[in-house]
Amino acid sequence: MVVLLDTVKDRPRHPEKAHRPDTPVAKKPDWIRVKAPISRGYEETRRIMRDNGLVTVCEEAGCPNIGECWEKKHATFMIMGDICTRACSFCNVRTGLPGPLDPDEPRKVGEATAKLGLAHIVVTSVDRDDLADGGAGHIAETIRAIRAHCPQTTIEVLTPDFLRKDGALELVIDARPDVFNHNLETVPSKYVTVRPGARYFASLRLLQQAKELDPTIFTKSGIMVGLGEERNEILQVMDDLRAANVDFLTIGQYLQPTRKHHEVMRFVPPEEFKSLETVAYAKGFSMVSASPLTRSSHHAGEDFARLKAARARG
Repeated sequence: MVVLLDTVKDRPRHPEKAHRPDTPVAKKPDWIRVKAPISRGYEETRRIMRDNGLVTVCEEAGCPNIGECWEKKHATFMIMGDICTRACSFCNVRTGLPGPLDPDEPRKVGEATAKLGLAHIVVTSVDRDDLADGGAGHIAETIRAIRAHCPQTTIEVLTPDFLRKDGALELVIDARPDVFNHNLETVPSKYVTVRPGARYFASLRLLQQAKELDPTIFTKSGIMVGLGEERNEILQVMDDLRAANVDFLTIGQYLQPTRKHHEVMRFVPPEEFKSLETVAYAKGFSMVSASPLTRSSHHAGEDFARLKAARARG
């Protein structure tokens, strides 16, 4: 039996997964392989993160694109700690009871944004079901701190679902991020096993409400494939997102963090991603990113520029 330990704090990283039976780990195909992060730019980005005491989803979620992004000094900040109150079967972020919020964190993120010279920043967070507002106020404070330090930087937030947290979404939208992102992650039939703490239609409604609260905001969502979903289910998710007026869709390959996580049921070849991208554009999305290594914040700055250009063209 494998026990998943946090190598920094020597405690179970996923206590709720430690006693699950091991799942098979399939060999990755050639199209999913990436180079190890060893560049000077990577080390500089890592140093800035450590010096400011910041957490990134790039590290916590084991993103395969970390070497490429950090070399360019692109990083996705993960605020409100590194312990999540949810236990999604696909996710490598620690699970447990989080500690108190760091009131200085918004300022630290603003300062790090300035040091990295970011034109576009992505801020995400763990789920904080323990907080009355789900952490929405802290996210809003972080947006305002980034604006204060870097007025020209465009801001994308990738938020939790704020399930049963009345008024939380309004706090975030009132802070006026440029992009509001919330990932559906998978098709409805897989929620019980993949995202058990969430509700598909609640997440869909969150995206719709964000656009209703601010029709000028760009909305974005993403799903993973390779979890056992059917193609027609993916197409239905596309239709649901378009009905909610979502502008930007990302589709990427699910990669299994450990034997205790959900099994990869299938590695989807690049040509199928291209087909899904073509269909998504036909359904009316302004921007689509679909590839094996696509992640929600991968190339976010360049994609945001393309998204604005698409809106300007009408």
